[in-house]
Amino acid sequence: MSRRPVEPIFDTTPHPFGSGPVEPLVYDASLRALRQRTVNFAAKRNADMLFVTGLDHVATATHFRPRAAVVPAGLDGRSDDTDISSDLNAAVEAGQIRIGSDMKERRVTVAWNDPSYGPPIVGSALTRPGYGSILLGEHAVPRFDPVPITRPHASGKPWPFGADVGDPAEPPAAMTKALDRFMASSSGIYGVLIAKPDRVLLEHYSEFGGPEKATPSWSMTKALTCTIVGRMIQLGWLHSMHDPAPAPLWSDPRGIHRLITLDHLVRMRSGIGFPVRLEDGRVTLGFENSAVYQDGVDAFEAAQRSIVAALPGSVFRYVNSGMNVLGSVIRDQIARRDLPYHQTVYALLADKLGMTSYQHSADIAGNFIASGAGYATVRDYAKLGVLYLNDGVWHGERLLPEGWVDYALTATHTGTSYAACFRTNSDGLFPDLPADTAWAAGASDNKVFILRRHKLTVAVTNETDHKMDLGALNHLIATAIATWG
Repeated sequence: MSRRPVEPIFDTTPHPFGSGPVEPLVYDASLRALRQRTVNFAAKRNADMLFVTGLDHVATATHFRPRAAVVPAGLDGRSDDTDISSDLNAAVEAGQIRIGSDMKERRVTVAWNDPSYGPPIVGSALTRPGYGSILLGEHAVPRFDPVPITRPHASGKPWPFGADVGDPAEPPAAMTKALDRFMASSSGIYGVLIAKPDRVLLEHYSEFGGPEKATPSWSMTKALTCTIVGRMIQLGWLHSMHDPAPAPLWSDPRGIHRLITLDHLVRMRSGIGFPVRLEDGRVTLGFENSAVYQDGVDAFEAAQRSIVAALPGSVFRYVNSGMNVLGSVIRDQIARRDLPYHQTVYALLADKLGMTSYQHSADIAGNFIASGAGYATVRDYAKLGVLYLNDGVWHGERLLPEGWVDYALTATHTGTSYAACFRTNSDGLFPDLPADTAWAAGASDNKVFILRRHKLTVAVTNETDHKMDLGALNHLIATAIATWG
């Protein structure tokens, strides 16, 4: 079929720039799509606990909390009234949610069987070493071959360069009391570690935690992603955080996406969102937060297909899409140098720091999700804090540009305490900690604190959807400052 001619009102002068903006992604917010996302996330969470963290079936069932997918909210933070939480709760009570695990295949499948609604809705996740839990959703297999990734082994060197943390001295009574209070009031804690750059001061685990348990970081992964970008600047692969974000699908300079800089992405000021099609056919504007962990899709392509819904730089709106645009930039820069993608991502940062337990979650297309869902032991999470305490220098080698640590850990915009993939205490969330305290933050209060003034880092890991007593955590860290700072 022949193509229709271009309307005469358009400029037909050849433009050697590119093919223009990509087709926008439209988020399906129908009730069936929300149910699909709900079972997808349940499959991933159970696969995380069983096959990455290594919990047994009893502990996995104890910690799992069904979570209903929600419609993305608008710029003002208000979402559509659609809520399937009551449907999910009723389905759980009626035994309509079935969770099955294949231990040999390392796969979890979740089905929502509601005869009154139609055919069962089924989602699954598959786990492979180095790739975390790969969310397949309604698909049977991933669209890439998750071949083994060569990673260095932990050496016998002392922490933080190796795996040997030694035998920390017995903490003072005040620390023990603060720790006991924190653990007693936070039932989801896997572990907590407090350290100076050269030694571990305190390490403690719950009955289901342990030094070998690699636990989900969720959005703490953002801090690692941004640090990889800092590595690329130090290596000369990228020039400046204030350059337009060189995402592969944003290459046409005529497109409005070219107004978005790397700095906008890491500070959650990109302005990207997408149209949301509701059950009744209406279309609203939404800003993605959790879809990347609920949809079995190419996360990098979906993120780049966002629309520019607000003037870049004008407003803070926390979304995962911007971070996955950043992930596409990282992948593209690696491809330009003909390097193996997965191995190079690890080699740029995690392997440099001896974070041998750390692994990213891959999406169905093999992209390492840049916004969250990475895993590591609490010891390895703390190594990121040590890198920032040491101003980006590791074992005598400068890994991050001079000035990067100040850049990344400082909230430079008004209206939010968010910095560049880190959160800060400028709003006094932790009242007994210094205002310049910063931390990598993940869902369910997973955190790596960086207290530069006191040369302390504190890593704490918590199971998803369990409450953490932040008041007790504030007291614990303040006591650590008084004891060792």
